Amino acid sequence: MENQKHTQLEFIVMMAALMSIVALSIDAVLPALPEIGFHLSTENPNDNQKLITMIFLGLGIGQMLFGPLSDSFGRKPIVYAGFFVFIIASLICLTTKSFEMMIFGRVLQGIGLSAPRTMSIAMVRDSYSGDYMAKILSIVVMAFILVPVIAPTLGQFLLHHYNWKSIFVFTLIFGILVMLWFWRRQPETLHSKHKIPFRLAIFKTGTIAFFKIRPAVIYTLLSGFITGSFMVYLSTSQQIFEEQYGLGDLFPYIFASMAVAIGFATYINSTLVVKYGMRRIVHIALICFIVVALIYIILFSSGRNPSILTFLIFLAFQFTCIAFLFGNYRALAMEPLGHIAGIGAALNGFISTIMAVPIANYIGSFVNTSVLPLFIGFFITGVICLILFYLIKKPTTLRSF
Repeated sequence: MENQKHTQLEFIVMMAALMSIVALSIDAVLPALPEIGFHLSTENPNDNQKLITMIFLGLGIGQMLFGPLSDSFGRKPIVYAGFFVFIIASLICLTTKSFEMMIFGRVLQGIGLSAPRTMSIAMVRDSYSGDYMAKILSIVVMAFILVPVIAPTLGQFLLHHYNWKSIFVFTLIFGILVMLWFWRRQPETLHSKHKIPFRLAIFKTGTIAFFKIRPAVIYTLLSGFITGSFMVYLSTSQQIFEEQYGLGDLFPYIFASMAVAIGFATYINSTLVVKYGMRRIVHIALICFIVVALIYIILFSSGRNPSILTFLIFLAFQFTCIAFLFGNYRALAMEPLGHIAGIGAALNGFISTIMAVPIANYIGSFVNTSVLPLFIGFFITGVICLILFYLIKKPTTLRSF
């Protein structure tokens, strides 16, 4: 398992720190989107959303490269390789004067960050299994969700006292510190018996093995729809709160309050999942997610935005449901993939992210003067998820297609 000197608490915090580099790179930039767009002379404000969604595209692409390689070379070398790519990408973002190059830099950042993101999940799967794995994974994923509590405020502070480039510099320095800690304290988690000799065929054989496992595939699709619906909010939040509600100065604090709701629910999930099981919790949360969205659509079908308090209450309910879905979907997908945890985590992340980006871009394009399209997106993705969920019979043993 793990080195006895390496405590479980430190392992959890370290995996959360790896996740937090990703979240910080996404959320700290949010308050600076108009400034970056102005600096790079973007014509359409909606184009600024791509600075968020494109990093997710990179995350999806990178996982397909780093995941399979980690099954052969180990988790730690892949984390180092990914962070090297992240450094190059950050320098591109800091020096470019072209919006297209900035987009390229953000995609490349995502590719680099896919390594610590994917490896943290793979290392959890290397070390734990079953509902207890879901408990650990919930805590780790909570870091990815809780970083938005401070990231926009941090981004706004740096923006006001320095400039938007300082956000990228801070993220880079933070990542270097986490990498040094990881290098000094984290042992390799991939057992030698699970190492797969490197050959190009591992990409093919691992992918075939993944797609033969029905629950892994369907739960990955579920992750894609839920991630996509959440990404709509993530990419449009600055536009919603600053332009539709005129709350520019309060944006980081409102954003943080929503992240607190998600973080608290994720913590509750980590305590309930061992007692009640992942599948039961996911079922209840998914139904609630659909019902809340439907209630909003019925009450505000005119498209006129409700008061900010009403809007935040609905968001808090939706994000509470999402918190119970995020980690459990990932854990349910990873549960039968212990023998191919690296490529399994990669395919899970790649498919769900590649699905999420177009979902977010499409629905986000309608969020101009009203938040109604946001909840319509929640409802449609929720219904699709529920249908897919019912396609999986509760297994007594793992079943394939």
